[in-house]
Amino acid sequence: MRTAGTNRCYRARTAGRTTQHNGVVDATPPRPYHRPGRSWRVRGASRRHPSCGAPQILVLLVAATCLSTVLTSCGESISSRSASRVPRDLIPLFQNAAAVYGVLTAAQLAAQARVESKFNRDAVSRAGARGMMQFLPGTWEQFGVDGNADGAADPLEPADAILSAARYDAHLAQLVQKLPGDRVSLILAAYNAGPAAVRDAGGVPDFAETRAYVANVHNWTSRFNDQL
Repeated sequence: MRTAGTNRCYRARTAGRTTQHNGVVDATPPRPYHRPGRSWRVRGASRRHPSCGAPQILVLLVAATCLSTVLTSCGESISSRSASRVPRDLIPLFQNAAAVYGVLTAAQLAAQARVESKFNRDAVSRAGARGMMQFLPGTWEQFGVDGNADGAADPLEPADAILSAARYDAHLAQLVQKLPGDRVSLILAAYNAGPAAVRDAGGVPDFAETRAYVANVHNWTSRFNDQL
C-alpha cells in the first residue's frame, strides 16, 4: 500500500522497515540483505556448526590405534635390541670376573646375566632371588663379595653381583668336576637347579627349566663372543 507524504529525498528507516522515494512511502518490508556465499537463515533458527560425523570419528579411532601399535612396537624393538647386546658399562665387569676366577669366560658370564635377568640389576623373582645374577639370600650370604670396594656386598649392585656369580660358578665347578658330561653345562645346571640335583642326576637333571636354561646360556654365549 502506498500513501502520500511530504516531498523528501530518498531516506531509509531501518527501524520501521519503511522507505521513502520522493515523498512516496513504501510500507512493503524490504528484502533482507543477502551476503554472497551465505545461505538464508530464519531468525531464531538453530545455527549448525561443522562437526565430525561417524565416519570421521571412526577414521580418527583407527589412526589412534595404529599410532599406539607403532609406538609400542618401537618400544619393544628398542628393548629387544638393548637386551641382545651386552651393555657397554658391564663389559669390563664380566671380563674382570672371568679373569679373577678363570672358570667361565666373560661371554659365558654375560650370557648367564642375560638369561637370569636380561641385565636388570633390580630384578626380583617370586622365589626371592635378587639382582642381575638372581642370588637367593642364603647363597648370597655365603658367596656375595664386595666387587666395587664400597664397603658393602649388594646383590643389586652389578659389580658385586657379577664377581659373586663368577665366584659361585668356581665353587660349583669343584662340586661337579667328577661328573661326566660337558663341564660348562654341569656348572650352569648346578647354578640353576642346585648342585645336589646335578649330583643326584649324575649330570644335567631332566628338568625342563634347567635344560632350557643351559641351552639358552650356550646360545647367548655364541652371540656375545664377538663383544667379549
